[in-house]
Amino acid sequence: MNKYLLIYRNPPAEGQQPSPEEMQQMMKQWDDWKTKFKDHVLDMGDGLQGSGKVIDAGGVTDGPFAEAKELVGGFSILQAKDYAEAIEVAKACPITFVPEYSIEVREMMNY
Repeated sequence: MNKYLLIYRNPPAEGQQPSPEEMQQMMKQWDDWKTKFKDHVLDMGDGLQGSGKVIDAGGVTDGPFAEAKELVGGFSILQAKDYAEAIEVAKACPITFVPEYSIEVREMMNY
């Protein structure tokens, strides 16, 4: 089995945050996805804060430096026999039900 990183991309959050009831509903969708694909989801990952730091040879600066219209908002790690299977699992991820959100699927090097 190979490992795949799911990178969740979304526009910057604007406006009203979900209500507690909406959050519970969203978390149930994530739990259902994890249960359905328990043999594939190795790490549910997490959401990411909008701020961060970038480290390079010149030092540390504020970041991240992605285009504001599409930020990396979170990640998960899967295992699958090939890209086709990883994509099938990713297509069922709750993030795909949110307009303007997307998932980038990347195979890990398995060092």
